[in-house]
Amino acid sequence: MPRPGTTRSRPGVARFGGRAARGAVECVDLYREPERLVGDGPWFVVVDFDDPARGGRARAWRFEERVDVSEPPDDGPAGWQGPSPDAWSSSLDRSAYEAAVREVRARVHEGDVYQANVCRVLSAPLDPPGSEPDAPALARRLASGNPAPHAGVLHVPAGTGVDPVWVVSASPELFVRLEGGVLTSGPIKGTSLDAAGLGAKDRAENVMITDLVRNDLQRVCIPGTVEVTDLLAVEEHPGLVHLVSRVAGRVLPDVLAAPDRWARLLGATFPPASVSGAPKSSALQIISALETAPRGPYCGAIGWVDGDEAELAVGIRTFWWSDGVLRFGTGAGITWGSEPAREWEETELKAHRLVGLASGRLDP
Repeated sequence: MPRPGTTRSRPGVARFGGRAARGAVECVDLYREPERLVGDGPWFVVVDFDDPARGGRARAWRFEERVDVSEPPDDGPAGWQGPSPDAWSSSLDRSAYEAAVREVRARVHEGDVYQANVCRVLSAPLDPPGSEPDAPALARRLASGNPAPHAGVLHVPAGTGVDPVWVVSASPELFVRLEGGVLTSGPIKGTSLDAAGLGAKDRAENVMITDLVRNDLQRVCIPGTVEVTDLLAVEEHPGLVHLVSRVAGRVLPDVLAAPDRWARLLGATFPPASVSGAPKSSALQIISALETAPRGPYCGAIGWVDGDEAELAVGIRTFWWSDGVLRFGTGAGITWGSEPAREWEETELKAHRLVGLASGRLDP
């Protein structure tokens, strides 16, 4: 309910990384109008992982009212009603996923790629199919049961006159942060139940992807300013641990001053290195050949841009909804040291807690 003395805002709610807003005003296509993000912020951003030629979109929404992030999000009419735990299906079953792992290992052996991230999309129908689920309610449930440093929600309902979107994320991974002219990234590579389970393969993979992030940042940063500020740090998250590194560099003045600076920054760094592979161009070709479902916002970029500041997460641990179907992506980085069964188990580990919370199988 609106506060006394106020009128109800237009539909739509957004909150990510210290910014919150409500009342969607407009949506812009970042591939066509990246200069729009220079002013009138904050803009809340979702960039699909998929190439535009395969239906991928890059969009930003502006809202009429900033909201204090400490203020609880508006309640929906019925709260979160998730799918049945047994309603989920996977775009790749176990045998198909393990076959994809073997194919990537063969491509590594041939010298085509060093690492490629192979993903699958879980999907489940939601009833009733004609109504939109309560995104803030799912976001609250995930925040209680799986708090994440880059969690958030973006929901603009259909029929508002503004391009609709429905994304709820519990991402632990920083894609890029722009602050004071410094661009920072925090790639994650290496996942296990505990620190003791992180092995040589995890550390080698993290170093490889950290180097790729360093190369990406060098494309838009002042020479000599890009540095690895933290390498192979162990971060604990609910139910698992990650290896996380940090890379930072000072952005070139002409890039910062350019009206299309976000086209340049995303052009240099997107898609995120940790969810594509190395070399990135070869990994993307392999991903396109092996994966059977579009990733959508999963593995893309989710967050906000506000003037000369921004914070975008990698869209992992992310749910998105459309056409009566709730989706969730999970994947693993494949190298020569990968074992197909263990990589499948890693995708199960990454999905277990979040899908359990969304399905009511786990209590928050």
